[in-house]
Amino acid sequence: MGSIEGIMPENGGAAAAAPLCNGRAMLSSAMEVDPVSPASGGNDEAATKKVKSGGFPLEVGTRVMCRWRDQNLHPVKVIERRKLPSGGPNDYEYYVHYTEFNRRLDEWVKLQQLDLRTVETYLDEKMEDKATSLKMTRHQKRKIDETHVEGHEELDAASLREHEEFTKVKNIAKIELGRYEIDTWYFSPFPPEYNDCFKMYFCEFCLNFMKRKEQLQRHMRKCDLKHPPGDEIYRSGTLSMFEVDGKKNKVYAQNLCYLAKLFLDHKTLYYDVDLFLFYVLCECDDRGCHMVGYFSKEKHSEESYNLACILTLPPYQRKGYGKFLIAFSYELSKKEGKVGTPERPLSDLGLLSYRGYWTRVLLDILKKHKGNISIKELSDMTAIKVDDILSTLQSLELIQYRKGQHVICADPKVLDRHLKAAGRGGLEVDVAKLIWIPYKEQS
Repeated sequence: MGSIEGIMPENGGAAAAAPLCNGRAMLSSAMEVDPVSPASGGNDEAATKKVKSGGFPLEVGTRVMCRWRDQNLHPVKVIERRKLPSGGPNDYEYYVHYTEFNRRLDEWVKLQQLDLRTVETYLDEKMEDKATSLKMTRHQKRKIDETHVEGHEELDAASLREHEEFTKVKNIAKIELGRYEIDTWYFSPFPPEYNDCFKMYFCEFCLNFMKRKEQLQRHMRKCDLKHPPGDEIYRSGTLSMFEVDGKKNKVYAQNLCYLAKLFLDHKTLYYDVDLFLFYVLCECDDRGCHMVGYFSKEKHSEESYNLACILTLPPYQRKGYGKFLIAFSYELSKKEGKVGTPERPLSDLGLLSYRGYWTRVLLDILKKHKGNISIKELSDMTAIKVDDILSTLQSLELIQYRKGQHVICADPKVLDRHLKAAGRGGLEVDVAKLIWIPYKEQS
């Protein structure tokens, strides 16, 4: 939790979550289809013999085409394999990485999903990166890009390989949280006794997790929480924000880390939650306050970091909550009388999320302001760090360096064009509804 490995924009992934319907999800995470498309005219028996000549089961590292949920074949690499409990000696299922897509879409597939005729078509290692540029529809590419949140810029090649080896296989495929069943994206280091769980069940209020539905049902009859522990510091309509102290509510904070790790590809999950405050955003109804997402921040940051990790849960993405969380972190900084910045390093798309926020906030002020305004004045008004303001305005080509100082060049038509490109700002934070005392002033 010590670094912001990735921002979770509110633009969500493809079929990541489904409301429960009679105890079952309305969407399936994997589809069993014929190994060869009927339109291809291929010979299944001949393809199988071709594979057997090279050895069965398929080896880890094998490259092959696989039928994905869009019904099209995509190139994959076999990451791991395991025997089917009731199968014969050669009956395996395979954990594959779709080389076009982010690791969060890795999954276990049956042999029937693989086009066995392509098994011997191996890609040279140097060609692997080129696979990511294979033809996709514009809609597919937008979906994948908007949820690509990995950020391992701080890792050297050896450390990155070690991280990917340790976390290469998702240990939990699905979770149930409240009324949603959610496909997970990444590995999370749950205690060893949960290693054999395909699906885990979370109490949506205290975040305790269990192996079986019956355990959750028994727990819910006894759990008296209807909202996150801690103080409610914001309520506007049906939205509430709770501040949770990691030291006072250690079990809840650690459970939140376990849950978040399923959707954040961090190098490490930090268990020292005592040093962090967690801001949990909820949608409230007559049943209670249901977690939408959260961000964390250090209680005391020498680098002026106002956000460490941020996550919007998949069922609530594409609704403006990610932008709301970023904006909320800056409203806290204003209350503290400090400038703030997200913890580094930022992933490429993490930077895009913040750059969008900075652009909208800064250009709104420049558009309305009459007369000259300095970078320092912009920083004081917005709580955005001077370096972030400079980098944003430079990227928009709105600033020049003249006679030893930076000069903002704000043509109204240019501002309008950039504001339109930055998109809408998401949900507004009603500052009048924020009742909060900075941590340093708490007794």
